[in-house]
Amino acid sequence: MPAVKTFRSIGHQATNAVWRIGLATRFFMLILLHSGSSFRRFHLTIKELFSTGVMSLIIIIVAGLFVGMVLGLQGYETLKRYGSESALGVMVALGLVRELGPVVAALLFASRAGSAMTAEIGLMKATEQITAMEMMAVNPIARIVAPRFWAGVISMPLLAAMFSAVGVFGGYFVGVVQIGVDEGSFWSQMQAAVDFREDILNGVIKSFVFGTVVTVIALFEGYDAPPTAEGVSGATTRTVVTSSLAILMLDFILTAMMFGGA
Repeated sequence: MPAVKTFRSIGHQATNAVWRIGLATRFFMLILLHSGSSFRRFHLTIKELFSTGVMSLIIIIVAGLFVGMVLGLQGYETLKRYGSESALGVMVALGLVRELGPVVAALLFASRAGSAMTAEIGLMKATEQITAMEMMAVNPIARIVAPRFWAGVISMPLLAAMFSAVGVFGGYFVGVVQIGVDEGSFWSQMQAAVDFREDILNGVIKSFVFGTVVTVIALFEGYDAPPTAEGVSGATTRTVVTSSLAILMLDFILTAMMFGGA
């Protein structure tokens, strides 16, 4: 019967999803367990910081600038209806620090650095480099996975902060330089309204959580990928899709917890 087949398919997919979440959680615990030996070779983490963080700077800066410019333009049009153009700086800053900075930076991070991590580790598995390490008694979790994990965790909050800072400048450029909003009001109201603990710290916590989740998903998908070209390609796609959905779901939960929505 079609209905029975449909329910059976849904049940199979749900069971498989729970099974993979369990495997990813076990993989995360292994990373933490072997992080000690990784810290003793911190130059590996520094090398990965360059790949994940520095190489993502261009896309983060360009995207942050345009998002801030759009916020400045749309914010001005909205605030003008209520005669509150002077609050444009507050609107731009809170929108970026609380929400758009951590979320959009994390989505870009998943697309650029996350997919690269998955492809790199999947390729190592397909070319049997990981098997060779195990034969030489080198732990691949400590050698290649843990440094990438900590590089992702450290990079993400810094990239989100950079995104928000450049976005504020984009909003300033459109609002103050192009449209003519008073410069003093733009900065003074922003300074008075943005709270370090309530807004900035919560934004940093969000980006830290996003960075941890995205990096674990990317590394797990690469390590678990079938050792074929199709397997690596599918794992890279799953990294972007799963990471994006996880970021949006966690953003709702964290926003509800931090800003009184629940």
